[in-house]
Amino acid sequence: MPGPTAALAAPSESIGSPLLWAVSIAVLLALLATDFLVTRRPHEVSMREAVGWSVFYLALPLIFGVLLWLTFGTSQALEFLTGFVVEKSLSVDNLFVFMLVLSGFSVPAALQQRVLLYGIIGALVLRGVFIAAGAALLQAGTWAFLVFGAILFGTAVKVLHEALSGSAFDHDVSQMRSVRLLRRLMPVTDDYRGARLTVREGRRRALTPLTVVVVAIFAVDVVFAVDSVPAVYGITEDPYLVFTTNAFALLGLRALYFVLHTALAKLVHLNHGLALILAFIGVKLVLHWAHGIWPAVPTVPTALSLAVIVVILATVTLTSLYARRGAEGTSHGS
Repeated sequence: MPGPTAALAAPSESIGSPLLWAVSIAVLLALLATDFLVTRRPHEVSMREAVGWSVFYLALPLIFGVLLWLTFGTSQALEFLTGFVVEKSLSVDNLFVFMLVLSGFSVPAALQQRVLLYGIIGALVLRGVFIAAGAALLQAGTWAFLVFGAILFGTAVKVLHEALSGSAFDHDVSQMRSVRLLRRLMPVTDDYRGARLTVREGRRRALTPLTVVVVAIFAVDVVFAVDSVPAVYGITEDPYLVFTTNAFALLGLRALYFVLHTALAKLVHLNHGLALILAFIGVKLVLHWAHGIWPAVPTVPTALSLAVIVVILATVTLTSLYARRGAEGTSHGS
């Protein structure tokens, strides 16, 4: 039997066979195509529609987890479930920024779900690139765990600082470098033209504000990809499971946005919780690296990781609701 050092130096073989990857990507493309059909006719999303799609996209990963359990065993299913909870938690933070971008550019309600869909597709592509890069780093050596751990620690400090200072969502999205560069390269119309990204005005082609919004969303996606991929690699080293957790977490964002649009503002302590989760996974990654050098160093089991993450999320949800209720009581009393 190989020792712990050998096991860490060579990550375990992925369960993702070429056939499984092909089927998974085909299903993902089919789901995205369905979303495009849903958003083909711009319309304001009703709560009933949003809840229906949210339930659908929450049921899919649960079904997938059961299939993993039946086919590969408890370990892979638990890693997937834990990774999904982490990624879904971080994706809720994405929604805060998406809300900022959509309101900052005054995106019409009928076009918002199309913008979100573009953002999800961009996020999936970027996550795929970062997942491949992460897998290559892990193959290069266990020092990659230290790199991932450092990224997560840095992100945790940044998120906590912004949460405590209240500056997390004070940024002017119109001043993002990508947005300013785009406006310099091509003219932009003063108003939205339905779901069109470009229009012809006179002899030249101009961008619509919708294109500028999509570029802003893509720029945000880059930042979140840097954070989320190392986080899920702290749960599982299997690139296939990393990809599927990201895919399932992102697919339901479009519908979840409209369900949580009003509730998101009430989760005032969410970023505090996300900072704790990122820091916890960072510690887990460092311990994982240290265990390969000094086997006496303990590691954090996946089941314990899931329990800690769920407890943190439940705690910040309750404290957020309590703080919100206290603020409303103070407001009414005055």
